[in-house]
Amino acid sequence: MAGDPFTIRPMRADEITLATDWAAAEGWNPGLNDAACFATVDAEGFLVGEFEGQPAATISCVNYDDSFAFLGFYIVRPDLRGRGLGRRIWQAAIAHAGARTIGLDGVVAQQDNYRKSGFKLAYRNIRYGGDIAASARALPLTRLADVPFASVTADDATVFPAPRHAFLRTWTGTRNHVGRALMRDGALAAWGVIRPCREGFKIGPLIADDRAAAEVVFDALIAAVSGARVFLDIPEPNNAAQSLAQSRGLRPVFETARMYNGAVRGVAIHRIFGVTTFELG
Repeated sequence: MAGDPFTIRPMRADEITLATDWAAAEGWNPGLNDAACFATVDAEGFLVGEFEGQPAATISCVNYDDSFAFLGFYIVRPDLRGRGLGRRIWQAAIAHAGARTIGLDGVVAQQDNYRKSGFKLAYRNIRYGGDIAASARALPLTRLADVPFASVTADDATVFPAPRHAFLRTWTGTRNHVGRALMRDGALAAWGVIRPCREGFKIGPLIADDRAAAEVVFDALIAAVSGARVFLDIPEPNNAAQSLAQSRGLRPVFETARMYNGAVRGVAIHRIFGVTTFELG
């Protein structure tokens, strides 16, 4: 409307760092290269709300295909909260998704609001974190880059409800992102990526047929960064993944709720030993 001090527009690719900087300020610990990777998914899916010409709110709702989108980066600048700006940029993001089912990983403080907007709990994600040394048992594994990309995307389709080829190619190939894979009888049994973050490193995704396979890749990823403070986001229903994290001395430090506002293709949660990213699923 004329004279409205609040306007909403898509971010340019180089502006997505604003969202990751604000996420860091909220304690969400994004990866150092996340913004560049996220920009490959949906050029119109990252929104900024400007109040009197200055950034006031961010949100993303990236459309993966014709049926599924994922929402994240829902942040209002602290000094402007309580003015309804968050609701307006939320509505713009929902509109961008159209008729698609939307998924999100909601922080505890917002989960009731998401329910009021029609989202239902699927399961909790638990972030485990802690200082960890490289294991002497770590085996030299195949570089993920040496695995046929079609094999990686086919395996990813078992754990994510939409194709995300462009994102995975960037995520696995970005400088300082280290990927490792375990092959069994010529087939991909487990694979994962570790990346540098504002604090320490995050492993994600970590996908495996079973705990034994996940453990081998986990140890190889830790060895690749010579041990450090490490974080791993685990779907709560995967007890084997939680057991693995606990066996390495990691402890719960944060949680979110995976929620959807409609039907979604089922995924093999028992194979998800580490979520790729809370922001994009």
